[in-house]
Amino acid sequence: MASDARAKAAVLAPAGAAAALAWGAGYLHASPRPALLCALAALASLAWLWRRLGMLAALRVPAAPAGIDGAGGSEARRLLDQALALEAHLEHAPIALFLVDDGAGAGDDGRVAPLNASARKLVAPGRASDPADLYRQLLAQPGGRRALLQFETERGAERGLAALSSLTVHGRPRRLAALMPVESELEAEALNAWRELVRVLTHEIMNSLTPVASLSRTARELLDDADADAALPADVGADLAVALDAIGRRADSLVAFVTGYRSLSDLAPARPEVVRLEALFDRVAALAAPAWRARGGDAVFAVEPASLELVADPGQLEQALLNLLKNAFEATAANPGGGRVRVEARLVRGARLRIEVSDDGPGVPDALLAHIFTPFFTTRKQGGGIGLAMVRHLVHANGGTVRYARSLAGGARFVIAF
Repeated sequence: MASDARAKAAVLAPAGAAAALAWGAGYLHASPRPALLCALAALASLAWLWRRLGMLAALRVPAAPAGIDGAGGSEARRLLDQALALEAHLEHAPIALFLVDDGAGAGDDGRVAPLNASARKLVAPGRASDPADLYRQLLAQPGGRRALLQFETERGAERGLAALSSLTVHGRPRRLAALMPVESELEAEALNAWRELVRVLTHEIMNSLTPVASLSRTARELLDDADADAALPADVGADLAVALDAIGRRADSLVAFVTGYRSLSDLAPARPEVVRLEALFDRVAALAAPAWRARGGDAVFAVEPASLELVADPGQLEQALLNLLKNAFEATAANPGGGRVRVEARLVRGARLRIEVSDDGPGVPDALLAHIFTPFFTTRKQGGGIGLAMVRHLVHANGGTVRYARSLAGGARFVIAF
């Protein structure tokens, strides 16, 4: 109370002085100079008074809410702290949370709103290329069920596991949707399964092919000895020679084929080191660009900024890029101008490194997109189906992901992200 009285007195004293100066100015109206001085002094006092009133208002403490400082104050504070902690946990949860409002009636198709940072990041520019399509998929999912959704991003198609639960908020039915992107995890599991399958198949096939190839060579040598001794008719010897040659060639071809696939299961562990991408691109360009120029095409390499670096196995990353360039070279073989390919590296949102390999070929048909990284799958008569499978193995071994992304300009576009 004493402090309030002192504060009021400190404010009222300058007010009285200002009033006195104003009265003096009126009393001395006959003399302009004293009147002007009094008026200026009055204005200065009023300005000081205004500042003091602002300070006094800031010092006033609002009344405490009922129940906080009363008998139940500790319980109310505890509940408030729990609510704030729960809000912080939901905001930073690693799962994207959405509130699905199905609409109030006819003509209202409902809406979906992100609830936490993971959800806002998922639909922000640079991730989902069509958030409206993702929202439509969430609206179409019934409550109490789980579903695997697929949505397009700037890095290509991704899949996410969605789980929805029904609830009522303010008497209105709503659904809470939790969406966890699982593309990387699914790819890792698929890679492990394929590697194990290839390892078993190549082992069993090699166990059978090796003796076949060896016996065919031995039989041909025996046949040559029999022909030299004239122990067989000429026509029989010729037929046997053709058959044994065919068996030997096919056995050798299958051995080479299986050896190529064995490299998928026997991939050496990555030896990461700091790699300057400009130097890496120079080495890749020296190996791949001459073939493009020889047929009138062009291969362009760009790194932005030039000082961009990456921690990876340089040999494995170089091999992955060469495989993609080989695919692009074959895909653009029929282009009148010899074809064009562009390899560029740059930083994108979130300080993520992205390497893109794009060409002006026909691109990949939608019906084949789900299979292009599958081992043994190929659309070429002479292809072995190992090129893109090896790319995915090499990129994943170095902590990255590789996707096929649709290009608005046409052609194929592969995106490697770290």
